[in-house]
Amino acid sequence: MEPREIQATGTLPLEGGTVAPAPGEETRRPEPAAWLPETRAELTVPGRYIAYELDGRRVVAPLNREWTRIGRSLAADVRFDDATVSRRHAQIAAHGTEVRVLDDRSLNGVYVNGNRVEEAMLADGDQIVIGRHALYFLDTATVGSAVSQPLAAAE
Repeated sequence: MEPREIQATGTLPLEGGTVAPAPGEETRRPEPAAWLPETRAELTVPGRYIAYELDGRRVVAPLNREWTRIGRSLAADVRFDDATVSRRHAQIAAHGTEVRVLDDRSLNGVYVNGNRVEEAMLADGDQIVIGRHALYFLDTATVGSAVSQPLAAAE
């Protein structure tokens, strides 16, 4: 997609050819990536993770800090060297049993399950779009339990 097309349509192309919705556009929960159930099955340590593809490889980053920074900056915990990602794009906050994503004053916004958000609670399997990158929140606090069943059934 050419830069002028992005300006004209108000959308960003995502990995895999999907497009983030324009503001005010009706959204529906996106289908999980085809590789997600396999990636989930490979997790053997219970916990919370962010999974995404970068340069043709799958990345699974544990959320083992209270705050995880996502952006283009070298200081980011999850870094994307991509002009569609702001230097300080988003933060993920884990407090007790709650996990939230917060837009950190980004230019292109943060989308959770297709909806633009300033802040949103995350649940297992949620898709987070940062620029043109789709990330998935995985909560495997009870590996092998019913928590992992909805994504496995989506195959």
